[in-house]
Amino acid sequence: MYIQERGKSLRNASMLVDILHIVVGILIVVLAVLSFLNPEDHMLLIPAIFFLAGVLNLVNGIYKIRLSGREKKKKAAGVAVLLFGILLTALTAISAVSIWWG
Repeated sequence: MYIQERGKSLRNASMLVDILHIVVGILIVVLAVLSFLNPEDHMLLIPAIFFLAGVLNLVNGIYKIRLSGREKKKKAAGVAVLLFGILLTALTAISAVSIWWG
């Protein structure tokens, strides 16, 4: 019975990650189009785009790490995605500071 519950939770987590990818991906595309149409008026959207991309990578990295089990290559790939997410969230802070006080 435990295996069935675990399999069901993995399917639910997979579906949630897929829905998050779709929603955040659409949001990033819309914000990017808006920011490129009129960059001077929509400069504040750039940190939002970096933040959404960072959150998406953080969630994806955590999901890959939890799914990897004992496989070191898959865990290393998850850690790499997680580090890229941290880099993108740091880029969010840097771009926000440079836009607001620049």
